[in-house]
Amino acid sequence: MLTDMKIKNAKPKDKAYRLTDGSGLYLEISPSGGKLWRWKYRFQGKEKRLALGVYPDVRGAGARTKVVEARKLLDAGTDPSAEKKERKRRERLAADNSFKAFAILWYENDSPTMAANTKSKLKRWLEVDVYPWIGSRPIADITAPDLLDIIRRIQSRGALDVAKRVHNLCGRIFRHAVGIGQANRDPSRDIEISRILPKRNVRHHASVTSPKEVGALMRAIDDFTGAFVTRCALKFAALVFVRPGELRNAVWSEFDFDKAEWRIPAGRMKMREQHIVPLSKQSMAILNEIQQLTGHGQYVFPSERGLGRSMSENTITGALRRLGYTKDEMTGHGFRSMASTMLHELGYPHAAIERQLAHGERNRVSASYNFAEYLPERRKMMQEWADYLDKLKAGAEVVSMHSRAALSFRHA
Repeated sequence: MLTDMKIKNAKPKDKAYRLTDGSGLYLEISPSGGKLWRWKYRFQGKEKRLALGVYPDVRGAGARTKVVEARKLLDAGTDPSAEKKERKRRERLAADNSFKAFAILWYENDSPTMAANTKSKLKRWLEVDVYPWIGSRPIADITAPDLLDIIRRIQSRGALDVAKRVHNLCGRIFRHAVGIGQANRDPSRDIEISRILPKRNVRHHASVTSPKEVGALMRAIDDFTGAFVTRCALKFAALVFVRPGELRNAVWSEFDFDKAEWRIPAGRMKMREQHIVPLSKQSMAILNEIQQLTGHGQYVFPSERGLGRSMSENTITGALRRLGYTKDEMTGHGFRSMASTMLHELGYPHAAIERQLAHGERNRVSASYNFAEYLPERRKMMQEWADYLDKLKAGAEVVSMHSRAALSFRHA
């Protein structure tokens, strides 16, 4: 172990040399007389070195403490040198008070929980619609009129949805800066976006919603002569009414056959929260059948091009067109509208239906999302929904069906 006396007495030589302290720590003396602490270690089989500071600013005890901290990172599987570079990079960003610097910090903090497509969109909007106008400006100096100019530019090209989302995105970045004490307020709050942008004509996803039409749809799906996987996906979509992207990207590891549950991870959900789908006996029968064909791959409903990729986003839509349904009659997303409309008509509680649709009605105080809320009720509802679809498919009389389904749910 090196003492201060030994270090002070170390004189420069023609070439740099080292004084070893132990455990990979050493002091390097340069020809000019500079003395730098370094730690030698191995990461992923490669020898590396970490600079720990200049003597006498950092003395022996301080260097050894830094080695202890670096070793903790190493034991946790992190390269101390890479961690040091990243820390300095973030410190430089934090010292930069521009909007772009804070946008990068916010993105790095929040993006790990986002879907890849969402991350790509956010980056594109920032780089194309925001940075050119306010990216280099101090975030604390940006005002509501500055942000309004950006929204107006986007609006002028007809991208109303993008304008609304950019307003929301900038607000999240401003609030991040406020939260870490680098800005006083969020100027996006001064803009009532609903007053700025014209109202859009909301066009609901086309779907069949009368019992007679639904019965005909279920019979048509049973008679589908296309790919077996596609037919299974159509039948499953009607039973579980998840979003099309959640369905086609379903992977076998998300299913618990013992509990008859499908737990979709937060990263694949629109609301970024885990979602539980109770599986009816009919849903389980489909999974057991298709597992024999696709169970050795990753995806439940893989692409026809191979098990290594998920089903194309156009597959379900194309199948519905082959069954004779136009885009104004039924869509892949329409299974959700179909279930929502009919379950409400059958008398099931709105809260249970909304939770099963994963519309994410949060508690505004706690911002919590209880993905298991109403789960017993939802299990019963999903089984009764599957039974109801079977009866419609068989052409059963539907008026009494409404009464029995609602009463069994309320009084069970």
